[in-house]
Amino acid sequence: MDKTIADLRKDYTLEGLSVSEVDFNPFKQFKKWFDQALDAQLPEPNAMTIATATPDGNPSARMVLLKDFDERGFVFYTNYNSQKGQQLAENPQASLVFWWAELERQVRIYGRVEKVSEYESDEYFHSRPLNSRLGAWASNQSEVIENREVLEQRLQELQVKYENQDVPRPQHWGGVRVIPTKIEFWQGRPSRLHDRLLYTCLDDKTWKIERLSP
Repeated sequence: MDKTIADLRKDYTLEGLSVSEVDFNPFKQFKKWFDQALDAQLPEPNAMTIATATPDGNPSARMVLLKDFDERGFVFYTNYNSQKGQQLAENPQASLVFWWAELERQVRIYGRVEKVSEYESDEYFHSRPLNSRLGAWASNQSEVIENREVLEQRLQELQVKYENQDVPRPQHWGGVRVIPTKIEFWQGRPSRLHDRLLYTCLDDKTWKIERLSP
């Protein structure tokens, strides 16, 4: 007999998570978990959901790729004229979610956003493969187009234009840094009694850790 959606469930049994085990610096704790996701050879461990909202509260969410993180925040790159870019310009707050199913772990990040420096955007842009750099010019992200051929023709035109030339970074394309005010680490546990530890930023160097009920 086929299962229904309501019948789909899994009990999480791999590990637990306690305040005594975690680093009091959430960025170091994130690095520990991220390195473990890398070591486990998970598919695209840097994939994350980013949720944005319009000024009047209409939300949007989509997958992007984390490209850098340190104690300043979590960085991804995008077209600033895209839907997410426009929403972040109007309402500079965002939430991120990482889901590492094989490790039964989730990380949720809440914070304000800012553009990274021109230097950082240039450095990352020029590290990308050639066609990815051309793609940043070819696509007016989130805008309606007639068909896929429009994109492919535009890419071909750009390949000719920049043959044997450096591809400059478009001014409408660059990095966004999410500067966290809260970071939650979630570890799946049996009977849906999951472990949830919430870090809340009190100042630039101090974080409070609290356990949340699942």
